[in-house]
Order: sequence, then structure tokens, then C-alpha cells
Amino acid sequence: MPWGSVLASVTLNPNPAQLPGGGTLQQLVNGIGGWALILALVGLVIGAATWAIGAHSQNYHQSLAGRRAVLVAGLAALLIGAAPTLINFFFGAGTGLH
Repeated sequence: MPWGSVLASVTLNPNPAQLPGGGTLQQLVNGIGGWALILALVGLVIGAATWAIGAHSQNYHQSLAGRRAVLVAGLAALLIGAAPTLINFFFGAGTGLH
């Protein structure tokens, strides 16, 4: 039997509902995403405060650290929000390969 015919018969249809606890796993992922967004918000607020204090006191290093924290928190929130779209995009691109 040639390997090409064996590999051509394999399919993948991801569906979390097909396994026990799939709904619970989805709720867990949603909860972790919520906590991650809350932590990104906390990081943004702390970074903005650090940036403001550093700028007001003319402390360049503190101001830079605050700006970096604001940017990292913003990028983290962007990635958390875009994660499902990115995963679906790459999965769709992968299923389009032949």
C-alpha cells in the first residue's frame, strides 16, 4: 500500500464538544483570557503612573520604564484579543495546503 493513499485519507475536524469536558475547557480558556486582560490593564495603569512620575520628576530611566510597560501591556491586550483570529487564520492556512 503506498504511503500517499494512507496520508490522503487522514482528516482533522477540531470540535471541543466531541470530548468530555470540552465545554469546561472552553470556559477555562475564557477565564484565563479574562484574567490576562485584567493583568494587562493593571500593567498599563502602573506603567502610565510610572511614566507620569518619571516625566514629572525628570527621571529619564523611570519614564522609559513606564513607557515600555505601557507598550508591553497594550501589545499583550492586542495579542489576547487577536489570539482566536490568529489561531483560526493559521489553521485555515494550514488546511489550505495540499
